[in-house]
Amino acid sequence: MKFFILDTNVLLHDPQALFKFEDNTIIIPITVIEEIDRFKKDMNETGRNARSISRVLDMLREKGSLSSGVSLPGGGLLRVELCEEQALNRMPKDLRDDKGDNRILAVAQVTHERFPDETVIFVTKDTNLRIKADAIGLVAEDYESDKVDIQELYAGARTIDMGSDSIDRFYGQGWLEAPEGLLPNEYATLVDTGNPSHTALCRFDAATGKVVPVRKVPKEGVWSIHARNREQQFALDALVDDNIKLVSLVGKAGTGKTLMAIAAGLQKVAEENVYNRLLVSRPVFPMGKDLGFLPGDIEEKLTPWMQPIFDNVELLISGHESEKRHSNKGYKELMAMGLLDIEPLTYIRGRSIPNQYLIVDEAQNLTPHEIKTIVTRAGEGTKIILTGDPYQIDNPYVDSSSNGLSYLVERFKNERISAHVTLTRGERSELAELAANLL
Repeated sequence: MKFFILDTNVLLHDPQALFKFEDNTIIIPITVIEEIDRFKKDMNETGRNARSISRVLDMLREKGSLSSGVSLPGGGLLRVELCEEQALNRMPKDLRDDKGDNRILAVAQVTHERFPDETVIFVTKDTNLRIKADAIGLVAEDYESDKVDIQELYAGARTIDMGSDSIDRFYGQGWLEAPEGLLPNEYATLVDTGNPSHTALCRFDAATGKVVPVRKVPKEGVWSIHARNREQQFALDALVDDNIKLVSLVGKAGTGKTLMAIAAGLQKVAEENVYNRLLVSRPVFPMGKDLGFLPGDIEEKLTPWMQPIFDNVELLISGHESEKRHSNKGYKELMAMGLLDIEPLTYIRGRSIPNQYLIVDEAQNLTPHEIKTIVTRAGEGTKIILTGDPYQIDNPYVDSSSNGLSYLVERFKNERISAHVTLTRGERSELAELAANLL
């Protein structure tokens, strides 16, 4: 049996963390309960998680005294521990200050001394606190139940070598028996082993067990947008396929993630009338020092955060209408017509979103729990697009491995209604591509 001492940030990150340590003993220092109490009135995700963990602990309290220990549904034991003053005094001199982190460490240290023959692990998402724990001889770990290895993140596409006859047959009949190992809606480049320039682009259709051609972009493009590379061809194929209800696009800045997603959304909403409305949203996280309070009504407050979306929509509208020789219309006209809506993710909880094309930009700044909240809002007929770069994260509580976008990519890779594409080639400009690679 192992003993796990949980830090406050673990429970605020995942209120269900108590049930993910199998049949071991979980110890929650009383200081953690006090710190959770400070967040319970917040109206953000942290506040909701604080209230959730309080309810969970209160329900467990009905089983008995938390100080004596109560059994957990999946096995194991939960106990709330007080931090005695003498325990804090036995800490190294630099860690005796009456701070929350030090009191939590003191409980972990006492547990380690009380059970010298057992494995005692202090679990925290605070990097510096893990370093402190290690300095006093404790085993410290990050909470990783929802982490994925970013280096092995599902790419969504692969290259497959095969004979010339197979590729010719693929072009002739429009399909090919799928090679083993392909995941649903995974894209592939078929390469002739004898002539590397003889290739074919395809997607694995799990329903038929065959690889089928990637659909060609019409001559007029998708809302006047044309793919500039193979990865963008894969992305546009997924974005305009109405049978694929969830699409995730991962790539560095300038690869066209947001632009293609909005173009496909406008095509489906304004041209083909497949969806009632294009809804674009993004988390509100500043890059660098926050400017603080913004004056004005809600629309004026949101403008700085949503300006990248407005810029993309205006660019698409101007290019599309120029090609079709229409009078110039901006994004405000589309919003007035009810075809386009742009709002922050703050207000999405509790909503049901039917028959809409929903784009969530900068999704790498979301936690796995927030991603779940968003995707579960999807009503009948809704398609969700998540875009982001796991290496450009502004949220201090997630990283490239623990963010919600990476988590979703791994969780949905085996599902027939989802597709994922990783974009690596920047197309914004030569300067932007150099900056993304060099800086």
